[in-house]
Amino acid sequence: MSMVNKNESFEAEKILSLVTQERSKALSPREWRHRLAGYGYGIENTTEGMIVTKLPFGNALCMVPHAAAA
Repeated sequence: MSMVNKNESFEAEKILSLVTQERSKALSPREWRHRLAGYGYGIENTTEGMIVTKLPFGNALCMVPHAAAA
């Protein structure tokens, strides 16, 4: 069992805030991915939903809320 500490939770909130802000600015999902890549993040589609990853290695960071993915 892994414990999520306060710092990890805070970082996830900051990342998700950036992801949702950039999605609202982007005109298409392709542009959204391009904008996030400029910050060093990527989006990966999985069976559970979209995951924010850290580029270039694709380390999973957090899940994208359904509202932000639309």
